[in-house]
Amino acid sequence: MYKEHNSLFSEIKQVAGYLWKRGWAEKNAGNFSVRLSAKAVASKEQIVPLEQEFPALANQVFLISINGSRMRNMAKNPKRNTLFIQIGPKGQNFQVIHRNKHAQQAEPTSELSAHLTIHNMLVNSASTARVVMHTHVTELIALTHIPQFCNETAINNLLWSMHPETVMFVPGGVGFVPFELPGSAAIAELTSQKLANHQVAIWEKHGAFSVSTSLEECFDTLDILAKSARIYFMVRNSLEKEDRPGLTREQLERLRNIVF
Repeated sequence: MYKEHNSLFSEIKQVAGYLWKRGWAEKNAGNFSVRLSAKAVASKEQIVPLEQEFPALANQVFLISINGSRMRNMAKNPKRNTLFIQIGPKGQNFQVIHRNKHAQQAEPTSELSAHLTIHNMLVNSASTARVVMHTHVTELIALTHIPQFCNETAINNLLWSMHPETVMFVPGGVGFVPFELPGSAAIAELTSQKLANHQVAIWEKHGAFSVSTSLEECFDTLDILAKSARIYFMVRNSLEKEDRPGLTREQLERLRNIVF
């Protein structure tokens, strides 16, 4: 299956390198999944039951990062750090259908539940997004350690006001998910709900999920948001208490009226 997806593996190498160099992928942080097709593929691997059913994903094939993979290693050899899996005919289980010889004992990412919940929502909503990416964006995590930005309205108003690109390329803003245990069904469902209307969902004090048509697009959106957060941290300590950083409401409205 590798040859038919050579361009995808090239993209994975590039984006994994970006995540590692940005410092957004410490140790085994970060994971991704790409929905490929819905064709039946024979496999002798064990069939693994899922905790819940994902009927919209019946027979869907995914390329997904393995549990414990490092993005620094992914950037060197993505084939060793990913698996091809297929969801069962009723969305009730999954099976590895192809793996690298160096990943014989590997399992899908521990955030598999979140990935499948999000993909199930994307298919049901007829979204063109086929890629789900999770990473630890330092600047966005830092923002959620400030209580005043731990709500969707406040964090979006801040991010939009710091940089025109955020208004233009993330016009719908981000979804905010209050702290929940990673890997849980609760955080998977909350994240899916937010991504139904946003390109990005920020997990309080943890990281972010991004959905799009490609890994590069997922990264680009996070990169824009991170820059806005970084600008805020750069200017906030240099202002007088009464000064308000960021674009004015009038400037924001003018930006929103730009047609691309």
